[in-house]
Amino acid sequence: MGKPFDFTLIWVFLPKLLSFLHVTLFIVVASVALGVVAGIIMALPRLYKIPVLNRIVIIYISYTRGTPILIQMFLVYYGLPELLKAVHVDVTDVQPLVFVILTYALHFAAYFSEIVRASVNAVDRSQAEAGYSIGMGSYDVLKRIVLPQAWKVAFPNVANLVISTLKDTSLAYTLGVMDVVGRAEMLGTTYHFLEIWIALSIIYYSIVLIFEYMYRRIEHRLNKYEKPVAAID
Repeated sequence: MGKPFDFTLIWVFLPKLLSFLHVTLFIVVASVALGVVAGIIMALPRLYKIPVLNRIVIIYISYTRGTPILIQMFLVYYGLPELLKAVHVDVTDVQPLVFVILTYALHFAAYFSEIVRASVNAVDRSQAEAGYSIGMGSYDVLKRIVLPQAWKVAFPNVANLVISTLKDTSLAYTLGVMDVVGRAEMLGTTYHFLEIWIALSIIYYSIVLIFEYMYRRIEHRLNKYEKPVAAID
């Protein structure tokens, strides 16, 4: 059983948790950066219908969507070293943080690749054809016509995916990573559980609000040249 609730302890625990916030943010940044690269690579077989690779990517995305990220994390943490042993690579000294980042990056990549595919396909093909008709090459069409429009379509979904990744990092402590949640678990020895988790919720909610504010500003810049849709009487 916990000790009697003490509201003032929330403000005592906050700085203790915030001192480990950089670990959580590092996991998010590293996972998103690797996930974007991997996601773009995964999207290419889907966009160009590359035989075999397209099917492999589809199965991987389906598996990632259909299993909890906690299970994926344990599979990477315990399974990857066993697979690497077959090629005589020893990763027993690798920090759990590396496996956590790898798991979240692969998880992010699966969702990001589908966002890329859907966003590119949302751009009217006639616009690309118009670019080709005036002598533009494939690279110029992609860079100047397709990607700018696809990015506007993708951005809200990417923003939501980053926020979701931030919240999912709360499971990193299960592998012994000392982030804000790991620190909260250690502070649990004080038996002031409610105060600790309230402080933790304040931290996560504050970060999400900051992210949402940044995303609104970016989205406003992306759409500042868009003409408002006229109201229909």
